[in-house]
Amino acid sequence: MVTRRGLVLGAGAGLALAALPSAYAQYRPVITVYKSPTCDCCGEWEKHMRESGFRLETNPIADATPLKRKYGVPEAAYSCHTATIAGYVLEGHVPAADVKRLLRERPKVTGLAVAGMVPGSPGMTGAPQPYATIAFDDRGTRVFERH
Repeated sequence: MVTRRGLVLGAGAGLALAALPSAYAQYRPVITVYKSPTCDCCGEWEKHMRESGFRLETNPIADATPLKRKYGVPEAAYSCHTATIAGYVLEGHVPAADVKRLLRERPKVTGLAVAGMVPGSPGMTGAPQPYATIAFDDRGTRVFERH
């Protein structure tokens, strides 16, 4: 039997549930990106991340090398931009799926990197080439995901 009270409570619950996605979005961790203001591929990577549901804060910076050193990015993994999210470091064109896995699994690593500027990685044009996302910390690197 449907009552007026049940309808009102049902409608209220429906409104509350409808508000959840926007409330969730408010508390998702923000990716803080440090990049050259003139780097087009960095902007394309940011677009990939936004389209994958991430919120971003962009900080134009002339030289991110001091940040890379501060955050412990291995020199062999340097790329064109550096980012942070939820206590992790992201270096280069790391795919959104890898970042989501990182946040879901929470491994004890400093961060993830895609070394260089691999054609076909998120934000990079050109014929796709195989590449790996590496996890790194003060003990070294390991493959996190192959693409």
